[in-house]
Amino acid sequence: MKERVPVLTGGCQCGAVRFASYSKPGRISVCHCRMCQKAVAGPFASFVEIPHGDFAWTRGAPATFRSSSMAERDFCAACGTPLSYRKVDGTVIELLTGAFDRPDHVIPTYQIGVESKLAWISHLHNLPGKTTSEAAGSAEAGSIVSYQHPDHNT
Repeated sequence: MKERVPVLTGGCQCGAVRFASYSKPGRISVCHCRMCQKAVAGPFASFVEIPHGDFAWTRGAPATFRSSSMAERDFCAACGTPLSYRKVDGTVIELLTGAFDRPDHVIPTYQIGVESKLAWISHLHNLPGKTTSEAAGSAEAGSIVSYQHPDHNT
């Protein structure tokens, strides 16, 4: 039997839960609905659709919260990282783009829930920006010890 090779991998911040996709992503979206804003504690969520048959949890198992009559959301019980959205009895899992090891490879192509889109989102590109070192100071940024799991399978 031929071993499946992951196309994309990812996981939570602490590394207790890891996942793999064995196919290229389907639809990649940004959702502005209020339920997604609350689920990720942010202004929007961004999701990658993967068919259940092409997806596997490869380390640990997430905890689950039934967020509505139609959906469940998975997260790491150890560190709290939100990981996915799933319709009950659906055919796909929708993984949060920030949980991927290479989020730059999962670029959104459409938006939903725009009735709840925060007006200031469209002005983000006009805000001044700094690197982490510039914001924290290079000495402080250089002394930070990360306890976050690296962006690869180990």
